[in-house]
Amino acid sequence: MLARLGLNGIRWLTAGAAALAAGLAVTPATAQEPIKIGFGMALTGGLAPNGKSALLGMKIWEEDINAKGGLLNRPVRLVYYDDQSNGSTVPGLYAKLLDVDKVDVIVSGYATGMIAPAMTVALQRKKVFPSLFGTGINNEFKYDKYFSMIPTGPDPKPAFTKPFFDVVMAQSPKPMTVSIAAGDHEFGRNVCDGARENAKKAGLKIVYDKTYPPSTTDYAPVIRAIQATNPDIAVFCSYPPDSVGLIRAINEVGFKAKVIGGGMVGPQATAIKQQLGPLLNGITNYETWVPSKTMEYPGVNEFLTKYQARAKAEGVDPLGYYLGTWGYAYAQLIGQAIDGAKSLDDAKLADYFRTSTFNTILGPVKFGALGEWAESRMIAVQYHGIKGSDIEQFKDMNVQTIVGPEKFATGKLIYPYEKAR
Repeated sequence: MLARLGLNGIRWLTAGAAALAAGLAVTPATAQEPIKIGFGMALTGGLAPNGKSALLGMKIWEEDINAKGGLLNRPVRLVYYDDQSNGSTVPGLYAKLLDVDKVDVIVSGYATGMIAPAMTVALQRKKVFPSLFGTGINNEFKYDKYFSMIPTGPDPKPAFTKPFFDVVMAQSPKPMTVSIAAGDHEFGRNVCDGARENAKKAGLKIVYDKTYPPSTTDYAPVIRAIQATNPDIAVFCSYPPDSVGLIRAINEVGFKAKVIGGGMVGPQATAIKQQLGPLLNGITNYETWVPSKTMEYPGVNEFLTKYQARAKAEGVDPLGYYLGTWGYAYAQLIGQAIDGAKSLDDAKLADYFRTSTFNTILGPVKFGALGEWAESRMIAVQYHGIKGSDIEQFKDMNVQTIVGPEKFATGKLIYPYEKAR
């Protein structure tokens, strides 16, 4: 039986402890002091559905790597705390990880709003700092030991909505106007900065451009204000709670732009797909990976088999297509850097991140400027034909179509939005 000890949300797990608890002989790898990888993760609060899914992916990697003998002939232990989806908790958590827990490596938890405050600690301590799904974090810091696990490429802010705008502007009649609404948080502002850039390059007239407070609970006034400007395209840059509120309000108000979506976090998660059901029909939004043959990389199906067998008991996204896969691929990245550098030294790890190509279950990863991916792999997906909340319909591509970019596309955009309702 595996030993589990806890204090304020921390979980310790080592291959050595497991072996001792089972009364087994300890191998040379498990006899060594474990390599401790420390991070905060959103396990409660608005970001928790994605954070918990990412964590399960990382835990499966931890078990897989320890079954192979660990790294540098030492077992690996993930050491983590709940950041509560609250950026103000983050600096204290990372100080504790470094000063009390004495972790060897720090990595980020999930989401831009949690990564930015952790980045300040990494900078102060001169630590290598991989991050999970941060948007444009290093644009300001320009830190040479930062590396971002998100497929946005070297220009992350516009990358979220570039496939969206590219496919929309190929339609006939060509849209002329766009509205842009963002949650007043770091992610919302960053992604809508990029949407604004894409809109201007496309020659669109911006007829609405405002933020709403993160505390907003009634989104109908936001949608009515946008509706009054009659945009052809309506772009939203939102976190999960507001994405749900916005999509419900769009349906309640009867808002019908030609294309709606863009940069909404939330619809990628299975639980939110089930919660919204047919209300999602017609929405065109970013995704980072879906179960399409055009994105089937080696190892991903084997991972999903393990993940889905455990998801219900762990209380996480039952399919794991969004942050489950990315959590595992993120951990693969960290493990390959440690193994490749043959060191836990931050400068050596940073050099390895900078110069190497990593093989993950979500495809090859190489880093470029500011620690972002050298090339973007973002996609735009349109939801359609969703009936009820049955999870089976979300297990394949029957109710979602990759509409761009062309190399990943599985079909064409249903245009305008109303035709997919």
